[in-house]
Amino acid sequence: MISENAKAVLAKRYLIRDEHGQPQETVDQLFDRVSRAIAEADRNFDPQADIDAVAQQFRDMMTNLEFLPNSPTLMNAGRPLGQLSACFVLPVGDSMEEIFTSIKNAALIHKSGGGTGFSFSRLRAKGATVNSTGGVASGPVSFMKVFNAATEAVKQGGTRRGANMGILRVDHPDILEFISCKNNTSEITNFNISVGITEEFMHAVENDEDYPLIDPCTKQPTDQLNARTVFAAIVQSAWQTGEPGIIFLDRLNRDNAVPSQGEIESTNPCGEQPLLPYESCNLGSINLVAHLRKEGGRYLLDWDKLRETIRKAVHFLDNVIEVNKYPLPEIAQTTLATRKIGLGLMGFADMLLYLGIPYNSEQGVTMGGEIMEMINRIGHEASEQLAAERGAFPLFGESIYREGTPLRNATVTTIAPTGTLSIIANVSSGVEPVFAYAYIRNVMDNTHLIETNHILQERLEEAGLYSEELMQKIVEQGSLAHVDGIPEEIKRVFVCAHDISPIWHVKMQAAFQEHTDNAVSKTVNFPNNATKEDVEDVYLLAYKLGCKGITIYRDGSRAEQVLNIGSVKDEQGNAILEDQAATYGHLLPRPRPDVTTGVTEKVRIGCGNLYITVNYDEKGICEVFTSTGKSGGCPSQSEATARLVSVGIRSGIDPQEIIQQLKGIRCPSTIRQPGLGVTSCPDAIAKVLEKVLKAQEHGDAISPIAKISPIPTGRGQHDKFCPECGSKLEHEGGCVVCRNCGYSKCS
Repeated sequence: MISENAKAVLAKRYLIRDEHGQPQETVDQLFDRVSRAIAEADRNFDPQADIDAVAQQFRDMMTNLEFLPNSPTLMNAGRPLGQLSACFVLPVGDSMEEIFTSIKNAALIHKSGGGTGFSFSRLRAKGATVNSTGGVASGPVSFMKVFNAATEAVKQGGTRRGANMGILRVDHPDILEFISCKNNTSEITNFNISVGITEEFMHAVENDEDYPLIDPCTKQPTDQLNARTVFAAIVQSAWQTGEPGIIFLDRLNRDNAVPSQGEIESTNPCGEQPLLPYESCNLGSINLVAHLRKEGGRYLLDWDKLRETIRKAVHFLDNVIEVNKYPLPEIAQTTLATRKIGLGLMGFADMLLYLGIPYNSEQGVTMGGEIMEMINRIGHEASEQLAAERGAFPLFGESIYREGTPLRNATVTTIAPTGTLSIIANVSSGVEPVFAYAYIRNVMDNTHLIETNHILQERLEEAGLYSEELMQKIVEQGSLAHVDGIPEEIKRVFVCAHDISPIWHVKMQAAFQEHTDNAVSKTVNFPNNATKEDVEDVYLLAYKLGCKGITIYRDGSRAEQVLNIGSVKDEQGNAILEDQAATYGHLLPRPRPDVTTGVTEKVRIGCGNLYITVNYDEKGICEVFTSTGKSGGCPSQSEATARLVSVGIRSGIDPQEIIQQLKGIRCPSTIRQPGLGVTSCPDAIAKVLEKVLKAQEHGDAISPIAKISPIPTGRGQHDKFCPECGSKLEHEGGCVVCRNCGYSKCS
């Protein structure tokens, strides 16, 4: 059953639309289009194939939400573009021609709706001699910024934004610059980054030894660093901003199905699909919740139904490779040579809730391993059957499988993030725990609704405990753990991401990794008060338990800044830099309060609608947020203005001074709105600020403020909001996603 929220996401991102942006197909027609297009591949192997029957089989699997392919397949199958792959890896060679060829190819891929992964490890170090010009090289980080700028410039028809993964080997001479290159979170914003870790490096970390840095051109050692010092730098940056992640390169290449084709250097933007240069990832996910059945008043996993879905899903994904229209001939050639697919799952955490199993338990970890073992085993059996009917993948004879039964696909299983897909299926994402059981959804126009996890609501209603008041308490607390009136057994099972020790996150990832051909996309969530030692322990545990990579996020780390009120003191407690008025950096904003009251006003501008939110506490106005409507506008410009206004006001600048600076700024595209004439986005912000300020000064209760009650934000200044709908973003599956509208940083 497709939920209303899922229908909205499908309409916005997946349905065919006309030139005016109006949907031209229904959800049922979307599934018809996709199933028919993918089934047509059967004709390539059997001219008499019953395409109608195959299409119906695929359609039923999708409409019953038992299985969904990756987003580009849903968007583009049966359409002229026909690009069905989620992500690609492109090589970056050490010449200007190769670098800019990769940038061009990445732009073409982003235009088609795909993401890209790059290893910058082949580029010579910063300061190295360039023989052709006699100059010096600018280094990998400098060129990453060029790739980032190109990604920013590419628009993808409002469906998917370009996303990149940047990887540098730990033995590259520029590794320290790379590790810290995203400590300023306003830079290289279109990249996730990971350090490529070697076994040699990890042994040096364990033994507190130095390790060599290798010149990418000569392959000779140029210098050495202390491994623990470098490891500490990785931990520090990850603790501070959530990046870089780490991937274990030797483990990726240990499982490289076709080593004759070269080393695996990079992955897709979320880290779960290691690929050779010019390979693509073609992914799909089984919804475990759709494979539960109720018997005797309790839920059970229907293993027989799961086996059947696995077989059909492998058939579906192999057909995707067959009918795909690849954006580059090199990608078509490489992908068809290995025919890699990535079958994964979603709804795992929700399934555990139905079964009454805590995520953070040995029983939960064991269940995860058993399910993935079956998906991997049956998936390989299905690939063997397809090989018998259609032939093995072309490079089977030089693969690591060449002594065994022929396989149709060089890899079969991957655990991918399923941000938007899990919204469509109305289940938890990938193998992640539930992020929150109750939260406030901002639906614009001053409307805020409490959304409750439907499984929790069902359980509380059975126990006679459900109420809006109880849900409000859960919103305020962020979890059930410390809410009075909820039985301990319910609390034990209904744990959210921040209730779960990071150790259990890693144990769960390792259980799935043991039975996965490729890798597992997962985020280890830390509370804000986690220490750098906690992050280090998780990285070391991931190495010990056999993970292929790890991504962490400490709650609020990206929004946090050091706030100092009064004089600054040195390590001995002595005041320094007393003359604050003459010193930059000492007019600093007060902390944002945990709870604010606010007013949101919709303002008509030339580009569409601008939603302006002004929040305040007992000390007065403390922050401004903006969000643009569907028609577009200049979201980066209005957001920048709002951020500067917020910082200025909390630093003690008179709001009237800010209003005077912003009022009257003109933008050619802005039209006048009846009742509130504005000349630009900054002018609109000033007008709404002025309106709120006057109401406060005179004690007036203007209607929007009177209607909006204080809205707890749960984690104070550490919240981040969706740039499309204003809802809270979540860090999961190695990416940033919005559960409200389906926005994803990685897609």
